[in-house]
Amino acid sequence: MNFENILVAEENGIGQITINRPSKLNALNMATIQELHNALESLEANENIRTIIITGEGEKAFVAGADISEFANFSVEEGAQLAAQGQELLFDFVENLKTPTIAAVNGFALGGGLELAMACHFRIASDNAKMGLPEVSLGVIPGYGGTQRLPQLIGKGRAMEMIMTAGMISAEDAFRVGLVNHVVPQAELLSFTKSLAQRIMKNSPMAISKAIKAVNANFKEGVNGYETEIRNFGKCFGTEDFKEGTTAFLEKRKAEFTGK
Repeated sequence: MNFENILVAEENGIGQITINRPSKLNALNMATIQELHNALESLEANENIRTIIITGEGEKAFVAGADISEFANFSVEEGAQLAAQGQELLFDFVENLKTPTIAAVNGFALGGGLELAMACHFRIASDNAKMGLPEVSLGVIPGYGGTQRLPQLIGKGRAMEMIMTAGMISAEDAFRVGLVNHVVPQAELLSFTKSLAQRIMKNSPMAISKAIKAVNANFKEGVNGYETEIRNFGKCFGTEDFKEGTTAFLEKRKAEFTGK
């Protein structure tokens, strides 16, 4: 699969997607969103891929926002369609992947860039990262899930302040409020993220996919997260991974999971 705006690599069970528009600070246009969807769909279908890392090319930016030139003249209907299509193709799609997906945030993650990072299952930031949702400074609001996921991650009050001021926060502040899980020197960002991915890959892929569903259920309107947990807990009992995990524990050996 050939891409113009992203790079895709696979190594030792880890799929890495790098947004590769450094001259535009890796800004998201619709073509890039479609390519990200296609790449993620392909990695998700690959049984050899156990974790996915999303990052940006260069040291300046993860994704510095959406490509404003693409929608500056949109109508009300076109604007709503832009948000709906983007959420379906990429942001909701990432959140609901069964494969653990980690954002390695290098540099600026603004607007759609922060929304993409927040859609990932969790985030690691380089120490020079800056994050924010500056949309109100352009006369618009976040449209790729930012008004929903930011309050879920850092609380309503802090999210309101970030969105209303259109300001950026540092990597350390992002860590302090729970927006990112770890902050590391930029030179160590990918190696640290890959080491974390490898720790995840020691566990049952089947159980992890069901855990993702159960955790996400708590944030979905009209869905009882506890019921989702009970249902997915029960489903685990019918998997080969459950048999292997419990047998290995009782036999005092390391489990070898197949993801089935």
